[in-house]
Amino acid sequence: MRLQTTDLCDAHEDKIRVAAPIFRSYGGHAAFHGPIATLKLFEDNGLVRQTLDTPGDGRVLVIDGGGSLRRALLGDQLAALAVKNGWAGVVVWGCIRDSAAISTMELGVFALATHPLKTVKKNLGDAEVPVSFAGIEFRPGDWLYADEDGLIVSAERLHP
Repeated sequence: MRLQTTDLCDAHEDKIRVAAPIFRSYGGHAAFHGPIATLKLFEDNGLVRQTLDTPGDGRVLVIDGGGSLRRALLGDQLAALAVKNGWAGVVVWGCIRDSAAISTMELGVFALATHPLKTVKKNLGDAEVPVSFAGIEFRPGDWLYADEDGLIVSAERLHP
């Protein structure tokens, strides 16, 4: 069943946090939702690979990339890994690359922009910590809902 952010907002306005409309949708799934896993890093996607190489179980990986527009934190190989391992989506406060290939994959992907340059691989950063961007906080275990109308977060699973 497809959950629409507008319906969820109407039914649960007191339980949601709405992200500023700063993201573009790049994945093959325009709408996606699931429990949140988080990463906080900067221009280094080593932890992204490590995380997406684990079972996603329908979760959404939220990456606080510091809003960097200088390197891509997700490309087609990592997106394919996410699909293979059952991740519902990836939200990047930063850039992605290989957008044409990612647009054909069964994965939701929101990011600020595209950039052709890959990252360094030092495996630096933090996993499963609260992160804040787009005017809201993303906490591990909270639920994220995204579609063509925006991105919302709730501390609990929502139903229309």
